Amino acid sequence: MRIVVVSAGLSVPSSTRLLGDRLASAAVAAAEADPADVRVIELRDLAVEIAHTFTNGFPGPALSEAFDAVSGADGLIVVTPVFSASYSGLFKSFFDALSVSDPEALTGTPVLIAATGGTARHSLVLDHALRPLFSYLKAVVVPTGVYAASEDWGAEGLNARIGRAAAELAALTGVTPPAAADAVPRQVPKKDSFQDVTPFAERLAALRPGG
Repeated sequence: MRIVVVSAGLSVPSSTRLLGDRLASAAVAAAEADPADVRVIELRDLAVEIAHTFTNGFPGPALSEAFDAVSGADGLIVVTPVFSASYSGLFKSFFDALSVSDPEALTGTPVLIAATGGTARHSLVLDHALRPLFSYLKAVVVPTGVYAASEDWGAEGLNARIGRAAAELAALTGVTPPAAADAVPRQVPKKDSFQDVTPFAERLAALRPGG
């Protein structure tokens, strides 16, 4: 199984890279693929070639190799830090350049989307930015995306999301049967306080004189 991780993290060490590594390890374990070929593409190392691609129209050698790895992957894991409530410019530029080089590069490719950020308030970036982007590129986006805020590291909920998303990716690669994804324990959702109906009529009646 060929898994490619595209990480748009800028710092060293990078929580974005860490999340990508954990997702890749979980996907390999879920697929029970031995041996498995895992390739990590650090976009910060390709920033100059990505910029030159837009000015001269041709990807450099390292970027061309990265494009080949992505287009030939059985499964793709993409991870971006959140900038201005969306994916980073470097992340978007890489996939823009890829689509210009080969518009069908991601057609039918299973893609696991993930993001990191400082606050849980940015978790909607998965569905508002990443999922539409890869749907447009004709990829098959796994149902479960993974967002990791600063407070999520070391929390049990993050491990559960990583395991479920990785199992779904492994199932879509065809290496493991779809039943493997269902084997991941589902967390029972907590009761949503917004589901409780407030009896305003009774409350107002109680405020009336003599009520």
